[in-house]
Amino acid sequence: MREYVKFYIDGQWVDPVELKTLDVINPATEGVCGKIALGSSKDVDKAVAAAKKAFKTWSQTTREERLDVLNRILAEYQKRFGDLAVAVTEEMGAPASLAQRAQVPIGLGHLSTAINVLKDFKFEEQRGPTLLVKEPIGVCGFITPWNWPLNQIVCKVAPAIATGCTMVLKPSEVAPFSGHIFAEIMQAAGVPAGVFNLVHGDGPTVGAALSSHPDIDMVSFTGSTRAGIEVARNAAPTVKRVAQELGGKSPNIVLDDDAFAKGVARGVATMMTNSGQSCNAPTRMLVPKTRMDEAIAVAREAASQVTVGDPNGNSQLGPVVSEVQFNKIQKLIQAGIDEGATLVIGGTGRPDGLDKGYYVKPTVFANVTNDMTIAAEEIFGPVLSILGYDSVDQAIDIGNDTEYGLAAYVQSADLDKARKIASKLRAGQVSINGGGGDMMAPFGGYKMSGNGREWGDYGFHEFLETKAVLGYAPQAAE
Repeated sequence: MREYVKFYIDGQWVDPVELKTLDVINPATEGVCGKIALGSSKDVDKAVAAAKKAFKTWSQTTREERLDVLNRILAEYQKRFGDLAVAVTEEMGAPASLAQRAQVPIGLGHLSTAINVLKDFKFEEQRGPTLLVKEPIGVCGFITPWNWPLNQIVCKVAPAIATGCTMVLKPSEVAPFSGHIFAEIMQAAGVPAGVFNLVHGDGPTVGAALSSHPDIDMVSFTGSTRAGIEVARNAAPTVKRVAQELGGKSPNIVLDDDAFAKGVARGVATMMTNSGQSCNAPTRMLVPKTRMDEAIAVAREAASQVTVGDPNGNSQLGPVVSEVQFNKIQKLIQAGIDEGATLVIGGTGRPDGLDKGYYVKPTVFANVTNDMTIAAEEIFGPVLSILGYDSVDQAIDIGNDTEYGLAAYVQSADLDKARKIASKLRAGQVSINGGGGDMMAPFGGYKMSGNGREWGDYGFHEFLETKAVLGYAPQAAE
């Protein structure tokens, strides 16, 4: 049983101003696996004050000093790799294999990327008599989700450290263990006091206090569009920068060519990864209406091979993160049935043999139309909708017919045709034929999927202000 009832503020583990705790539930067992302290606005005040104080010196450090700190963080993260993997499986149900293969390694990837970017990043540029300077924006508030907890923590913290910012992190209270261990890593790495601070808590209390705090210069939020709107509202009176990575309902256009069956199978596998709990999951598969029956057969076979069960075993899918998420997914699956979509495989209820835990059947619907609830709402579970199209132009129109614009996918044997389609999709990231894994590729969305970009050098710019120093150099005589 884990007990994390202290916060990391100004380089020390400290008691909350007022102790209030929350039980953390293991989604595989539905049992309590630990508890955390829930912070208040007073705890946020303490953490922000520490970060503000530390900014005076940390913002003036050299590139070499920041590289040294980042390399120490990387070394300590590697030492705690196993602890982090166990924590992620326990807190949010990721299969142990996924935790070890993806959930934890992606944090290492962001640290290594930030180190490499920082080595050559241009913080100054002279244009004639004017010097353009990129300076750290200040104190940052980070509010991160439960679905890829370390990915979203490190893709914010690493570039913030690299650019000279200080910060306060609020990890998800649903899956807080990995965030707490990350704070232990920061302490072990000798990150200067106040540069990194952690306060556990919920969104309406700690999240709101961070996003509205007058001494927070920038807030970076990852989560639902609904919550992101509240963050923006809270931030507006203090006119701070807001960067958001929000929801998605990503289209996956499979073209009518020799790669069709492979594209459908790949789409099912990608959709089911992490129990469908990825904001960029290809949740809407678009196939030619003339090949709908073939798509159904391939998708049924692919989904039937997906195993669900104990995340500490050999199953490909563990549970979804919580009872709230389980109930939401069940309701949306039922909506798909009620609205007339063809249920290809899966459906409501737990998979056979699993009577406890928030396990969801890998579910595929076909003959879905874009006005159905399951095509419009983000389900955040292992539920795929297959829609038909008559022409490629119609597929593009359907793909773009959503309030979201985080990601999109194209599957085709004709690379030139896939590239042309990619250029017409309104999304921040488009993947062709399973292409992915580029840590330098900017990640973020169009429309209600957010604003700003994370990952690589683009992630650095979110944490920088631009200053123009006029008259820096004497002008040449006329």
